[in-house]
Amino acid sequence: MRPPPAREEGFLGRRLLGLDAGALEAAAVGKARGLRWAHVTVSQPLPSIPLFPNGPRPKLGYKSRARHLLAQASSPPRLPASDSTVAELGAAEMEGDAAGAGDGGGGGGGGDRSSIVIGLIENRAKEVGVAAFDLRSASLHLSQYIETSCSYHNTKTLLHFYDPMVAIVPPNKTAADGMVGVSELVGKHLPANKKITMARGCFDDTKGAVMVKNLSARDPSALGLDTYCKQYYLCLAAASATIKWIESERGVIITNHSLSVTFNGSFDHMNIDSTSVQTLEIIDPLHTELWGTSNKKKSLFQMLKTTKTTGGTRLLRANLLQPLKDIQTINTRLDCLDELMSNEELFFGLTQGLRKFPKESDKVLCHFCFKPKKDTDKVLKPANGRKSQGLISDIIVLKTALDAIPFLSKVLRGAKSFLLRNIYQTICENPKYASMRKRIGDVIDEDVVHSRAPFVACTQQCFAIKAGIDGLLDVARRSFCDTSEAVHNLANKYREDFKLPNLKIPYNNRLGFYFIIPQKDITERLPNKFIQVVRHGKNVHCSSLELASLNVRNKSAAAECFLRTELCLEGLINEIREDIGILTLLAEVLCLLDMLVNSFAFTISTKPVDRYTRPEFTDDGPMAINAGRHPILESLHNDFVPNNLFLSEASNMVLVMGPNMSGKSTYLQQICLIVILAQIGCYVPAQFASLRVVDRIFTRIGTGDNVENNSSTFMTEMKETAFIMQNVSSKYYGSLIVVDELGRATSTSDGLAIAWSCCEYLLSTEAYTVFATHMESLSELATIYPNVKILHFEVDLRNDRLDFKFRLKDGVRKVSHYGLLLAKVAGLPSSVIDTATSITSRITEQEMVRKDDNCQQYQSLQMAYQVTQRLICLKQSNQGDDYIREALQNLKDGYAAGRLT
Repeated sequence: MRPPPAREEGFLGRRLLGLDAGALEAAAVGKARGLRWAHVTVSQPLPSIPLFPNGPRPKLGYKSRARHLLAQASSPPRLPASDSTVAELGAAEMEGDAAGAGDGGGGGGGGDRSSIVIGLIENRAKEVGVAAFDLRSASLHLSQYIETSCSYHNTKTLLHFYDPMVAIVPPNKTAADGMVGVSELVGKHLPANKKITMARGCFDDTKGAVMVKNLSARDPSALGLDTYCKQYYLCLAAASATIKWIESERGVIITNHSLSVTFNGSFDHMNIDSTSVQTLEIIDPLHTELWGTSNKKKSLFQMLKTTKTTGGTRLLRANLLQPLKDIQTINTRLDCLDELMSNEELFFGLTQGLRKFPKESDKVLCHFCFKPKKDTDKVLKPANGRKSQGLISDIIVLKTALDAIPFLSKVLRGAKSFLLRNIYQTICENPKYASMRKRIGDVIDEDVVHSRAPFVACTQQCFAIKAGIDGLLDVARRSFCDTSEAVHNLANKYREDFKLPNLKIPYNNRLGFYFIIPQKDITERLPNKFIQVVRHGKNVHCSSLELASLNVRNKSAAAECFLRTELCLEGLINEIREDIGILTLLAEVLCLLDMLVNSFAFTISTKPVDRYTRPEFTDDGPMAINAGRHPILESLHNDFVPNNLFLSEASNMVLVMGPNMSGKSTYLQQICLIVILAQIGCYVPAQFASLRVVDRIFTRIGTGDNVENNSSTFMTEMKETAFIMQNVSSKYYGSLIVVDELGRATSTSDGLAIAWSCCEYLLSTEAYTVFATHMESLSELATIYPNVKILHFEVDLRNDRLDFKFRLKDGVRKVSHYGLLLAKVAGLPSSVIDTATSITSRITEQEMVRKDDNCQQYQSLQMAYQVTQRLICLKQSNQGDDYIREALQNLKDGYAAGRLT
């Protein structure tokens, strides 16, 4: 292939046309001195710096010299300074990054920064269509649902889950009367710069259906588009607007058959609203500081966040916010985890194998789904090599990832679990990966590997293409090596001339090369040769005119290398895009393995033996947890007390009673976290756990007002309770509801009445409910409803002090005046405690007299109720006629005597 002519704006173009770089260097010097413009009338090159002052230049090819540079850059600097090598080019880079590192050459990741673009639209029937496009994983998630509340709780939950970088909405309100509309909702819950308004015509469901069919990696029939096209018209309309915005704003064309498309994805998983995510401390802890200890409290996500890739971390977060509901998928993950925990060789082999894949593999592999548009304006603009550098970095990451597959294949060859065997067959035995690896090997040098160190990465990118493919590229590489060696020699010269033995010469993408000098080596003041002096901790960062000149030459040579390399890679990239589906599949597999191995298996392996166990799942069985523990707090307290739970259709409500600080709130949170862990396919902290699949978790935990919304503590409590009552119904058969101290923020009588009526309402549903309270009167529910079970936390009284055991017991245990005892411990004056005790005694006496009067007044009514209850039980009994006759006679005699036994 004949290379195109050199561009005049490039460094090599000027050199080949007989122009020197003096003007450009002088301009750089002017910039270094702080001048806005540097006018140069005569182009004079700066004095040349001898590259090898101690002798003639060794006869090395440019490729050998590059390897020599990298080999020295990877070793620590040696003292004395006169014997040091190019180590500072690589060894000090990480320190230099703190002073203003760039983005790492285009292959780096945005960390936890959101990469999701979301489109929303609704109709007057309260239906909302959502299309979420993940730019990092090249996936499109479509959802359409009926918004059940005027406050848009479902939509808020999705916004919290996706945390979009941009939300696209139509300009006009299309919601039903009484609904605020998604446009106004997005404006309230997202910053103004994240809200994008597009014309209503962009939300075209017909075009959206065509786009999804063309872009989906799976067959349209497998997606169900033919059947559900009309049903999902709103989310398809949102997809149309979202894809249009991405292609126009990002300047890319999405490759056909490259996207992973899911329909109704969010509702195929457990639904956890944003309030519950906060109160259960799933993503972020409510309080990080622990009183009396230096330990930091973590959230569930932070506890499990031992993943090695950004994609694995994002998948872990998504699973915690939306756990699985499919039992088969959950058990498949658990089978894989069983094998990892029983086979140490497999576990450590996968851990080592996953380290061979670059951290940004999932992002880079999916980058090839997007093809840049070749706009005329961009072609006419001077090229700086930045975009080309990113493309080269992506190719190097891809090569490194493909080179790691053979080792992964060796590790997985003997795997027995279905998930690992399936990965081995679809990835390791797929000949397309070997074919793509061979095609890349024909163009890319075999010694090139991915690196996160800026200078090493830049050198690898310059030497990515094999030698001899492009003559101009070879010339640019020689220039890059010349300037890099000149920088090193300049550093050696300064060490000797200015007696600075610890002078370092780090590199980052924004500044290029610069000097770092420890302040302890500066006796009086730095020589005038050093410019741009900035103190940075115990060091001084600076530059010089000679270094600025070399930086210009080095960056210009590197940019020319990048541009020439991009031209050589065009054909290879087009071939890669033809098999884009296998790259997205590899990205998904790496994220899943990272989560299962480096998060789940690693976390379990750090715990004592048998502390975590595999949960069992049934379709409609009970929820039974034996010796369950709080997954976060047990790591902070060695003496954490485990507790049990049993819920079933016959006993679907548990009332947990006990004084303040006895452990009720921790117990409620513990139940929810165990269920979430089980449904993401992880072991749980318990001796035994048998669960039914939960499709929704509702919580009412914690106290706190909302001043911004003019909502008091009690009003906030009532709003959260109202949301539970409005959304729990028969369709949420597997719902789990946990309520903590309902009604405590208002008067005692009103709080008891609200708590009682809410319990009765929840008892009419088939949801499992755990209700914590210190209202002793609520225990009377168990005498009326047979599906209510009463539990209490054990507390002992010793010397007028409460001794909390944190152990759950059956039945009711009344602890008199525990509030006064806790107030005494808190340090209230003794006179105040004595007065409060006297007042409490008088109130208690009055209540006892009133209770005796009520018992006498309503004794006949109570007897009639008890007789009726026993008659109903006898009617449903399977006992014989003789037994029933005897029971009826005993009931008659007891009623006549005035007491029932």
